[in-house]
Amino acid sequence: MRFTRTSKALGIVAIAALALTGCGAGGGSNDGASQSAGDPNKVITAYNSEPQNPLLPANTNETNGGRVINLLFEGLRSYDPDGKAVNALAESIESPDAQNWTIKIKPGQKFTNGEAITAKTFVDTWNFAANSTNLQNNSFFFESIAGYEDVSAVTTEKSADGKTTTTPAPTAESMSGLKATDDSTLTVKLAQPEADWSLRLGYSAFYPLPSAALKDPKTYGENPVGNGPYKLEKTGAWVHDQSISLVKNADYNGTRPAKNGGVTFKFYTDPSPAYTDLQADNLDITDVLPSNATKTYVTDFQDRNATKPVATNGTLNIPGYNPNFQGEAGKLRRQALSYAINREEITKVVFNGTRTPAKAFAPPVIDGFKADLKGSEVLKFDAAKAKDLWAQAEKIQPYDNSKPLQIASNTDGGHKEWIDAVANGFKNNLGIQAEIQPFAKFAEVLNLRKSQELPGLTRAGWQGDYPSLYNFLGPVWATGASSNYEKYSNPEFDKLLQEGLAAKTTDAANDKFNQAQEVLFEDLPGLPLWDYAKPIVWSNNVVKAETGWNGEILYYNITAK
Repeated sequence: MRFTRTSKALGIVAIAALALTGCGAGGGSNDGASQSAGDPNKVITAYNSEPQNPLLPANTNETNGGRVINLLFEGLRSYDPDGKAVNALAESIESPDAQNWTIKIKPGQKFTNGEAITAKTFVDTWNFAANSTNLQNNSFFFESIAGYEDVSAVTTEKSADGKTTTTPAPTAESMSGLKATDDSTLTVKLAQPEADWSLRLGYSAFYPLPSAALKDPKTYGENPVGNGPYKLEKTGAWVHDQSISLVKNADYNGTRPAKNGGVTFKFYTDPSPAYTDLQADNLDITDVLPSNATKTYVTDFQDRNATKPVATNGTLNIPGYNPNFQGEAGKLRRQALSYAINREEITKVVFNGTRTPAKAFAPPVIDGFKADLKGSEVLKFDAAKAKDLWAQAEKIQPYDNSKPLQIASNTDGGHKEWIDAVANGFKNNLGIQAEIQPFAKFAEVLNLRKSQELPGLTRAGWQGDYPSLYNFLGPVWATGASSNYEKYSNPEFDKLLQEGLAAKTTDAANDKFNQAQEVLFEDLPGLPLWDYAKPIVWSNNVVKAETGWNGEILYYNITAK
């Protein structure tokens, strides 16, 4: 299903003009009458894995921590199940020119410790997040605000062994474009007009933080205090490598009221035991299935499952620092790898239709999606083409085949089977050995990517932060972006992104973003694999469950028997 958005030239830019509408299909859900029969005080147990970092919104850019953060906090905006942006803490968000924004904050908003949430809260939080000294993973999301370059500045040095190191070097303590004119009024000046800037304000990087978090972020991250539909059950509710326990926030009056008494996330390093626990009603819900369960989950959980296309995709990233994939020979090899992957077969045999072969670097449910982009033919399986390209590369520079090509992946997400299938494709079509480089935790893979120490390739993917085509490109592939762990950089790509952000209509913006994707297809820093049709299953303890526009379970909407 496609998300749609009306394209309008900018005059008075108000939120309604930027909202998205969408639709999704799924099975196994019940109607509103069934919901009313649920127990509003019962705690739900849900699948998860250990978060990578302490729970600070601007430092959390992976799903394990993200799903906890999203329940503990509320932002200026939130997204309804279809991906429509709605005001949450914001009473209004307006701009006369898409560059100068005025945000009115609803009065009486507080954190669960009683501290008031004001315009100054956002000024302090966003400056903290953007400042390079604080090393927040999501600082890139503030790039649009005037003065971001001053607070995010770093110095770069290259050592004798060729490794690059960066050191924080901010030249200002705050972004010049960010001001609190009174307790309820926040003004934001962007470096350039951006028609859909307000759409991103529901993403976790923009959540407010209490003053204690800014004074001692490390301590706060272990026991975060938020303002969302849930709060930590008690101090020490996060038991590392075991669980995180949340309870309903009785004072919450926002857009996502909890229909249950709490959510306890139980941590697994393998989805198979979680699936067994669900069948025994010892776990209530999961969105991660063992590969073999994709063929049986509908019958295993009759009337207790749902699936719909969502804004999530999977990729295979190729580090630019790997000598085998550098230069002209490397470019040919990257193309060969892509042609050697039989996406159609893997999505049918391994995923049983819960994935669809990728057509671009963004999924079809995102507004502006375009298939058949220039260069996207590289996503089609063609064994002969793959062999020919590999042979051409060999004539330029021989491939170092002294050891198997490793594909780094966490084992807690059910990835081994498809990686084995991809590895077999490389062996059969290119004559090279490949294998999974397994890690028990996703955080371990991220840390290896961040330190640029991957020996081979890495599985990757993106779950939409906010409903925009740009979100699948900028944070992942732009120079210096927060999730651009492999350090891809192309000035032409960056330029097209900026032109898209500055476009006066959403259609014009998406046209630039699709041109930027064509640059990615030329360079292939990563190989799009598939887009998700996200399946979830739940226990006999649950009345109803569903996923939102980006595939995240709507935990607050789960009703228990």
